[in-house]
Amino acid sequence: MTDTVFALATAPGRAAVAVVRLSGPASGAAVEALSGKAPPPPRRASLRRLRDSAGATLDEALVLWTPGPASYTGEDSAELHLHGGPAIVEGVMAALLAQGLRLAEPGEFTRRAFENGRLDLAQAEAVADLVDAETQGQARQALGQLGGALSNRYETWRAGLTQALAMLEAAVDFPDEELPADVAARARPPLETLLGEIDAALADEGRGRRVREGFRIALIGAPNAGKSSLLNALAGRDAAIVTATPGTTRDVIEVPMVLAGYKALLADTAGVRETDEAIEAEGVRRAQAWAHDADLRLWVVDQSAAGEWARARGLAREGDLLVLTKADLTPGPDRDAAMEQPLDHLALSVLAPADVATLRAELERRIVAALSGAEFPLATRIRHRDSLTEARRHMRRALDELEPAVELAAEDVRLAARALARVTGRIGAEDILDVVFSSFCIGK
Repeated sequence: MTDTVFALATAPGRAAVAVVRLSGPASGAAVEALSGKAPPPPRRASLRRLRDSAGATLDEALVLWTPGPASYTGEDSAELHLHGGPAIVEGVMAALLAQGLRLAEPGEFTRRAFENGRLDLAQAEAVADLVDAETQGQARQALGQLGGALSNRYETWRAGLTQALAMLEAAVDFPDEELPADVAARARPPLETLLGEIDAALADEGRGRRVREGFRIALIGAPNAGKSSLLNALAGRDAAIVTATPGTTRDVIEVPMVLAGYKALLADTAGVRETDEAIEAEGVRRAQAWAHDADLRLWVVDQSAAGEWARARGLAREGDLLVLTKADLTPGPDRDAAMEQPLDHLALSVLAPADVATLRAELERRIVAALSGAEFPLATRIRHRDSLTEARRHMRRALDELEPAVELAAEDVRLAARALARVTGRIGAEDILDVVFSSFCIGK
């Protein structure tokens, strides 16, 4: 990149400090034009008076200079730490525009870091995730990915595929050389091992995305079971309307929460029942659709009612949690009907803070069990999952083709490596040649 860009790195509006970042070959000249002096020593803050082209003072600011390639973007870079008044920020940015610099596009600093080899694609995604992190769980995952926890595993897999491909390419391209007769067959064990690891990663692929996007918890059950009251009690505010009229909740009401350091989306849904009323019927359909995709479903049952639970119980599935509400009232037939389900259950009254705390603790326990793990999640976005799926497909086909058609197996291994390399943005045909010539004494 030959142009130089700048952008406000801190939130807009009135603040104590505002930081303007510059990146590109003209960064040093821009600093000198604003301050009348050459950039300060690298990575040392210097107090400078900044002036526009007419000599009018813009601000007294701290200036930081980071020459490339040892900068975030890999280019000459600078930061101007200004007083945070909007007028000051606008004045400095206008002076930079007058020098021929341009405003950076969204994500352009990180894109330059990727293009200059300072970050790979997975790490660049982690930068965005870190900025967007709302919970400790999201921040931990983003920091791990930024530190290479995901990229290193993909690079290890890609290196393993490159080694296997080197064996296959040697068998195809150098049949007259003094190579072991079973050189192609030797690729099978490492390919099978890699395939097993990718299968395991795909089986766990939803965990990383749920940390990023939120663990989905659906409150579902019959009308007037107490779902909206329970939502409000868990959220600590009146997020849903509560009335004695059945069918009050028509649409899905989502409330973001933080449970055990992870983001959760708690959804109140329309009561499940047969109805001829068009709007309520649509609400029931949406409730069932949201609940179908939820990570955890809480079946809310009014233990004092009669006959309401029977309409919904056929939708319960393994892993759901049964919540018997209105425990302060006399139990009715629905309690016995609900208890016939082989689900974990607890009884509570939303009027009792201790009961709500018990349910919250159970939700936190389940979220930690679902989202924490000894291994770093190897698919935190849909594109990671898609690349893993494609790589697995090619590897399985390569194993099937290994004996009858080594050439086809080699091509599928190559395509599998490319699929994995798309996650980090690293791939090169020369890598394969390097491994071939270093692994076997070709042309001795």
